[in-house]
Amino acid sequence: MKILKMNTPQKLILFRFLLVPILPSLAYFIGEKSTPIILILMYLGLISDVLDGIIARNQGISSEKLRRLDSQTDMLFWLSLGISTWILHPDLINQNAIAIWSILIMEIACYAISIRKFKKETCTHAFLSKIWGLTLLIAFTSLIGFSHAGVAFYLAIIFGLISHIDVILIVLLLPKWTYDVPSSYHAYLIRKNVKFKRNKYLNG
Repeated sequence: MKILKMNTPQKLILFRFLLVPILPSLAYFIGEKSTPIILILMYLGLISDVLDGIIARNQGISSEKLRRLDSQTDMLFWLSLGISTWILHPDLINQNAIAIWSILIMEIACYAISIRKFKKETCTHAFLSKIWGLTLLIAFTSLIGFSHAGVAFYLAIIFGLISHIDVILIVLLLPKWTYDVPSSYHAYLIRKNVKFKRNKYLNG
């Protein structure tokens, strides 16, 4: 079977990809009783996201194709959690629509700018994006698990806006399309052809 021939990072990405239709389906067909399952799967999804990059780099199999697949799966994974939240708690989404749309617009802007410049989507896996992922985890735990937005939600929005600005700067500074760029500062170093040390546990 092809699945058995996949390497570990590919299997972890596949697991997260399979969660994309499962999470909203649980919310839609089971309702609020599905909350514990959705939260457990969300945390497992994040763990798979952390491990796939580390394992790929340690095994020397990290590649453009794998990292792009990982990046696009991440986007779909978090989007599916947003849809799940909307299904379970539409009032929370409606009450915070402006903040949510601001993040979506910034995400679209990142893709649009990158595709316009490089004919490829963004795939930076930047440090700030990783921090944003952690704030999203806390925010969705609050939204889905406790039907509450509050500080956790707005913290995720703030870090989301900051991380997207960083990604846009990375795209604008890079002389050519590159994956796994830690920050806009590192993009500047790449532009100036200055070498820097990477952390294999965090980014390339």
